[in-house]
Amino acid sequence: MPETDSELSAELVLDREAIEVARRSAFAVATHRPEDFEGMRKAGRLAAEILDLMVPEVKPGVTTAYLDKIAFDYALAHGALPACLGYRGYRHTLCTSINHVVCHGIPSDRPLKDGEILNIDVTVVLDGWHGDTSRMYFSGERIPVKARKLVDVTYEAMMRGIAVIRPGATTGDIGAAIQAYVEGQHMSVVRDFCGHGLGRLFHDEPNIVHVGRPGEGILLKPGMLFTVEPMINIGRAHVKVLSDGWTAVTRDRSLSAQFEHSVGVTETGVEVFTFSPAKLDKPPYKR
Repeated sequence: MPETDSELSAELVLDREAIEVARRSAFAVATHRPEDFEGMRKAGRLAAEILDLMVPEVKPGVTTAYLDKIAFDYALAHGALPACLGYRGYRHTLCTSINHVVCHGIPSDRPLKDGEILNIDVTVVLDGWHGDTSRMYFSGERIPVKARKLVDVTYEAMMRGIAVIRPGATTGDIGAAIQAYVEGQHMSVVRDFCGHGLGRLFHDEPNIVHVGRPGEGILLKPGMLFTVEPMINIGRAHVKVLSDGWTAVTRDRSLSAQFEHSVGVTETGVEVFTFSPAKLDKPPYKR
């Protein structure tokens, strides 16, 4: 036991240093081996296949609960588990976010209407690896021009963020690329949710914030795995979570859109694990 105030002070300093070392260790960004990328490719492809299945199914009159059942059955038939099912009490395979729902919309028996836009987000666990991806869909043909532009801008924003990923870049570079493009289109980037590390874990470090300044944030290194998943609003960036504890909506009820890919930092750049095998990455989808 310390006998003097100075000894007590020194012990507290040492304790704080030990705590900080432990904290940094606990939240260190994991890097993965080249062979781990193969697990991510398989999981990412399966998740992308599920989103491909949704293309002919998303139409007026179809319920998101029906879409959820399709995804659940396909995942299990291919030896995977839905990562969201049972996660923090969530009871579905998909998140289905319609119109002004920003993210985490819950599948239901409400039929889709002509002219609506829909985000479908799915994560599967295959052989211990997580494949996480989302896409936008059009329900019917009467999609408003402003909704089509929002979807186009959101996809382009995601791809611009992914394009800057390479060893030596930073997470701030990703956010800056997305923010500059979106705000140049007079739209808003949601700040309340972000991308995340993944791999063996569903949610891990680093956080990928979709706004930022070049050169700031975490330095990217080969072997890092994470998602890039900007949520873009036509109106203001502010959101609120409804009483169900999951559904996030725009406060001004303006339309919102999102796309998401799982990626890995390579020795020379970036690999996207969740591109559509059928090349159905962005609506309108033509099969």
